[in-house]
Amino acid sequence: MSLLANQVAVVTGAGRGIGRAIALKFAAEGADVACISRTAENAGKIAGEVRALGRKAWAWAVDVGNASDVAAAAEKILADAGRVDILVNNAGITRDGLLMRMSESDWDAVLDTNLKGAFLFNKAFARAFVRQRSGRILNISSVIGLIGNAGQANYAASKAALIGFTKSVARELASRGITVNAIAPGFVETDMTAVLNEQIRGELLKTIPLGAFGQPDDIAQAALFLASPAARYITGQVLTVDGGMVM
Repeated sequence: MSLLANQVAVVTGAGRGIGRAIALKFAAEGADVACISRTAENAGKIAGEVRALGRKAWAWAVDVGNASDVAAAAEKILADAGRVDILVNNAGITRDGLLMRMSESDWDAVLDTNLKGAFLFNKAFARAFVRQRSGRILNISSVIGLIGNAGQANYAASKAALIGFTKSVARELASRGITVNAIAPGFVETDMTAVLNEQIRGELLKTIPLGAFGQPDDIAQAALFLASPAARYITGQVLTVDGGMVM
């Protein structure tokens, strides 16, 4: 039997990279998927891929940092799907720059998407999870939230805060049978890392004991485990998937 048979998952940032891999992995294991992306084009594309696997899919273009957009999307998803069993907060952006040169707008953009977005989606579906006394929430953090990185004060702050947020919400919702965990990916082959030049890639590889960047599917496999019945007794934890960078 499929691990997520007949469950409904909401995945933000589903249009590409890690989010796309998670959406497809969940669909392959029997879940219907509400695909959230910043653009209608990306949301529609991944929804089509989910449907090609024989599952239902809904496509939504949402600014995850906009409270009214998130509330409207959540209300429609619950109306169309009937319930939500899994929420994956994966939407994230970078606006890198040294602290002395970082603009307030770049700080705000990263915190709004990476942290506020998770807050808004968790809040939007919390009541539904509480009513059904079940649910899996996964927040996608980063190893940068654990170790920091020069030129990424905004990104590191958002991802570190997401870990604290995860632990707090896990404590709030545990009595209702809802688990809340975080995944901290290392350097993964996505559009975010594709812009790195060969010199930087080479230096980064030296910091990874396994000697290679991860693949989106590595994160999707971890997400599948935490969303599955096998992880029913795990909550408030951070699963680091990084090839050994952070030990």
